[in-house]
Amino acid sequence: MKRAMLSAFLPLATASAVVGLTAAAEANERDKKFFQQVEGEWVGPGEIVAGKYKGTKFTCSFTGSTPEASVGMTLDGSCRVGVFTQKMSATVERKGSGYRGTFMDGAAGKGLDVVSGNVDGRRVVLGLNRAALKGAMIARLSDDDAMTVTVSVRVEKQMVPVIGMNLKRVDGAAVGSVAQK
Repeated sequence: MKRAMLSAFLPLATASAVVGLTAAAEANERDKKFFQQVEGEWVGPGEIVAGKYKGTKFTCSFTGSTPEASVGMTLDGSCRVGVFTQKMSATVERKGSGYRGTFMDGAAGKGLDVVSGNVDGRRVVLGLNRAALKGAMIARLSDDDAMTVTVSVRVEKQMVPVIGMNLKRVDGAAVGSVAQK
């Protein structure tokens, strides 16, 4: 009886494992495709829409790249407010079923940790943490050359948008005085 149960269970367990691996491989390919669409040069305006610095406008310039050996992305660049420029960087990489990474130097420094993430079609939602601060960043590709980024923080039980950006792909083409090349 035990042998009969094992012989019936083994094919089911094997099939489940294969289906699980196939689903994970498909998710990796879908996610990798999204991140590859973020490769290139991006510039555009942003604004702080809530909090102490509400109304502050800035302009950012980023270069997006993807790692060869894993699923994820890196954005390097800077944002400018008036005459002041601040270097900006973010790295996110698939770890298990979610994503991990850092914004700036991570929560151990003056930045944020990326603690989770999910790619859904043409957008990625990343969970952000720094001590008691919990938030999320949503990056959505509205088309191949336009991306909106919203950063929200949790206030009590509600997510409140605090930063919004509208980036355009420039990929080396000069765009006024904003392009760095």
